[in-house]
Amino acid sequence: MSKFKVVLTDNIFPDLIMEREMLSKIDAELIEVTDPKMIVEECKDADAVIDTYAELGADIINEMEKSKLIIRNGIGVNTIDVDACNEKGIMVANVPSYCLDEVATHAISLMLAVGRKIVLLNNTVSEGVWDVKKGIPIYSLQNKTLGLVGLGKIPRLVKEKSVPFGLNVIAYDPYVSAEDAKALGVEKVEMDRLIEQSDYISIHCPLTPETRGLFNSDAFKKMKKSAYIINTARGPVIDEADLIEALQNDEIAGAGLDVLTSDSVDKNNPLLKMDNVVITPHAAWYSEESIVTRRRQTIESVISVLEGGEPASLINRKQLGR
Repeated sequence: MSKFKVVLTDNIFPDLIMEREMLSKIDAELIEVTDPKMIVEECKDADAVIDTYAELGADIINEMEKSKLIIRNGIGVNTIDVDACNEKGIMVANVPSYCLDEVATHAISLMLAVGRKIVLLNNTVSEGVWDVKKGIPIYSLQNKTLGLVGLGKIPRLVKEKSVPFGLNVIAYDPYVSAEDAKALGVEKVEMDRLIEQSDYISIHCPLTPETRGLFNSDAFKKMKKSAYIINTARGPVIDEADLIEALQNDEIAGAGLDVLTSDSVDKNNPLLKMDNVVITPHAAWYSEESIVTRRRQTIESVISVLEGGEPASLINRKQLGR
């Protein structure tokens, strides 16, 4: 019997060779949950839990008898009931830096794809129609305004990547000072001004009770009719029904989305039929390099905790009084 039990609630990788090899060095066994109904049972006596997309609510967490850590194998921790972990004294961690460049590049790619109408024009050519007028109107990026919702590490890279296009960059982030934003070459503004002035809005905030539905019908009505919204953060930051209505009513020009309300797609979703919408399947994080980094950093944090230390990124440090 191994010294430690580590439970993986759900898996998106082709194998777990790297994880098992790393954990074996400290005599830890990795248990992969393949049936969601077994999550409670398997996590009950786990020393550490790795979560990808499974929802870990209080009903699961309260049954954990000795877990020291729940780590999200990714960036957002909205799948984990952090308050329940605080009550149980369980550390909550994530892997916040494994795909910064990938997500920033994807946001810029979506902006270019919708702004230059790449997918629409490609589809018309595929149908045998060679007519640039099918893309009318297309506007230059020069001297347009890019509004960043959030000014953390990823949007800072988006800003850097936007410089060659001649974009003016503004940002809303209540946790970043105007002075720090200015030092980055970004003007800090209030949300209403960002919504009203931006030609492109790129969302980079976490999903919290405050940001859920942040972009709703009121926000879309304030946007320019020529503006595009880009989301590589979390789907529910946008009220999807309101977005569909805004697009159907030509209140905004289009959208580039890497995330939807849920991490799946309904084939009857009206967004799929819109020529001014580009959707990718939560792929912004992905590169062959980022996969390796994501997996390695996750297990390194698990090992650190099981050996008496802390994870590299501890979300609830203050709540646990550490």
